[in-house]
Amino acid sequence: MSDTLYTPPKVWKWEQENGGEFASTNRPVAGATHDKELPAGKHPLQLYSLATPNGVKVTVMLEELLAKGHAGAEYDAWIIKIGDGDQFGSGFVGINPNSKIPALLDRSGDEPVRVFESGSILMHLAEKFGEFLPKDGTARTETLSWLFWQMGSAPYLGGGFGHFYAYAPEKWQYPIDRFAMESKRQLDVLDRQLAERTYIAGEEYTIADMAIWSWYGQLVLGRLYDAAEFLDVESYTNVVRWAKAIDARPAVQRGRMVNRSFGDLHMQLHERHDASDFATRTQDKLEPAAE
Repeated sequence: MSDTLYTPPKVWKWEQENGGEFASTNRPVAGATHDKELPAGKHPLQLYSLATPNGVKVTVMLEELLAKGHAGAEYDAWIIKIGDGDQFGSGFVGINPNSKIPALLDRSGDEPVRVFESGSILMHLAEKFGEFLPKDGTARTETLSWLFWQMGSAPYLGGGFGHFYAYAPEKWQYPIDRFAMESKRQLDVLDRQLAERTYIAGEEYTIADMAIWSWYGQLVLGRLYDAAEFLDVESYTNVVRWAKAIDARPAVQRGRMVNRSFGDLHMQLHERHDASDFATRTQDKLEPAAE
């Protein structure tokens, strides 16, 4: 590890070879880097995503809506390989100028509607189908407060703790300690909230649960950054109970598979265009292990 103190220059300059995983996809400017049209399928809802925690939020929501019988929630899910820079293609930037997954194109109305930012997509779908978001009153406000808590808090877990603990080119104690402390504080916030409630915002399962579970639920289940032991996640017993209950939901299990390109082959459904794809198009069916 470098022991040289860093003195910031008067004007920062981009050094492209800054190291670390995902360094090749990070840059200080926006906009498309190449022309590339997005594919489109038969359904009104076109999702362009990857099975990161932010992507999982939306595929879980869509699968939950379908489980409730909302045929209008049928969707085509197209994989965006962020390691290859797909998010900087002109078609994707046209839907999300911020070049981050997930992005949704809703073609159910007279004019296509683009929706970007995972929290906005969850709200759009909840209001469109009248599910998983109380319609008014205190319950709605509480749900939205927790949804936006996740949107504001998770960058400390992902871009902060996750980056320095798992992806940075060198391990530095100060940033790891700083963001581990904050991640544990956030887990404590959730543990206290769940001490007397079945779900995050009360006794109803909502988009707040979907959003928070995709990050913090998967963290305590040992799926993020290989950091469960380091953060002593088992000590947050209420969060673990809640995480396991949501993980057992069939729609959540399906949602985790969509646009997934890593892990066990039977859990990878690179593209999703029909409910039957879960049985016939996972990577263990398409790429059987060599004998």
